[in-house]
Parts: sequence; structure tokens; C-alpha cells
Amino acid sequence: MVAEAIRKAALRLVRERGYRNVSIGAIAQAAGVARQTLYNRWHAKADLILDAVFEETGRRADDQLPLETGDASRDRLERLLIGVFNHLRADGDTLRALIAAAQEDSEFREAFRERFVAPRETIVTDILAEALRRGELSREADPDTLSTMIHGAFWYRLLNGRELDHELARSIARSVFP
Repeated sequence: MVAEAIRKAALRLVRERGYRNVSIGAIAQAAGVARQTLYNRWHAKADLILDAVFEETGRRADDQLPLETGDASRDRLERLLIGVFNHLRADGDTLRALIAAAQEDSEFREAFRERFVAPRETIVTDILAEALRRGELSREADPDTLSTMIHGAFWYRLLNGRELDHELARSIARSVFP
């Protein structure tokens, strides 16, 4: 499929050269298609790269994040964060570039939020809401606020080039579920 070949070429080039050093022309050449083929499908380079990352993370999420509902919520959260951090270590530079692009383009910012950020935020919030129902969190706990705090911790580290490792995942889970 042409779209899949384009996404793979785009992600490969961005990983090898960095987001700023990859043009739409280079992606088209690597995928063996005309530039217009890319523009017919994606509004801008950021949209294409987001689509490529989204496809990749969707596969990784299926492979790495078995969230068994019978497990303790603390364990589910920790496993989820480990999977997310593994991905962020692999594509942190790409995601930082997409975050920067989102600050310059409000349409892309909304797409990034809806397609990438919000679904992952929902997973965390759902784990926390279930923990509240199970009595694993204080009755005063607010799953939305806790989810925002969890995401704030790792986005902050990502944006500042700090380590996202398994110990951070454990530390966050311990902080939420003392």
C-alpha cells in the first residue's frame, strides 16, 4: 500500500536525520512517489509524521501494553507507563519536534491532541477511574487531575531531554498508589 510505504519512509528518515532535516521532497523520493501524492493525503509534513508515529505506536501499544483488568491498578499503570516510556525513548526527538510544530499550527495542534495525546490520556484516566471504583484510591481522588499530573511528569521530562525509564514509571505508580 502506498500510504504505508510513505509513512514508513517518513518515520525512517526522521529517525535518521531529525525532523527539521527531512523535507517532503526527501520523503517522496524515499517512498518512490511524487510530492503531490503526499499533499493529496496529508496537509503538511507534521500531519504525515504524526500519522506515521500514530501507526507505529498503535502497533506497539497492542504488543506491549496488556492491561489485564484483574490486575491491581498500580500494576496496570506501571506497565502502561513502561510501554509509553519505551516508545518515547525511541521516538522522543520526533515527538518533541511534533510538539514544537503544534505550537506553530493550531490546526495541527488540535489533530495532535485528538489523535495522539487524548487517547493515551483516556487510557490513564480509565485506569484511575477503575481504581477509584475498586477502592484502590482515596474517595477524594480525582482521576482527571491525577491523569494530568502523570502526563505532566513525563511530558516535562521528555521536553527537557531527561530520562524516561522504568524507575520513573515505578515512582509515578507508587506516588499515585502509596
